[in-house]
Amino acid sequence: MHPYLTLGTETVDSLELCAPGRTMLRTDNRGIPVDSEPVEGTVYDFGKAKPIGPTTLDHAFTDLERDDDGLARVELADPEGGAALSLWVDEGYPYLQLFTGDPLPDVARRSLAVEPMTCPPNALQTGESLIVLAPEESTTSNWGLEGGTT
Repeated sequence: MHPYLTLGTETVDSLELCAPGRTMLRTDNRGIPVDSEPVEGTVYDFGKAKPIGPTTLDHAFTDLERDDDGLARVELADPEGGAALSLWVDEGYPYLQLFTGDPLPDVARRSLAVEPMTCPPNALQTGESLIVLAPEESTTSNWGLEGGTT
């Protein structure tokens, strides 16, 4: 699943984003991760709420900051309209993909896709963080949305 979040504004540029990822996966021109780097001090540092502005997002983030309840939260707020939305993930999701939709004409910057992921992109090739279940085994992860006003 990768819900596209919006608060009714024409674009996401004026919306404030707070995202828990402390590390971003760098990708090649095919979108395959090749490296990772801390986001602190970069345009991708949304550890404290700030406007998305012109930042183009199509990145996976990990090393997620979590609340005392073990949840990591991506928060989107409209400082002018007062609407807010939070997507939370439990510890079963160590990765989040954020996407502003820039290359897609029907989506471009009208919403923010937030994709909870149990493994990084290309994990079927690398095996990194891939969940492998034996017959009769299962796994469960939870995510959800909360909305309101600021």
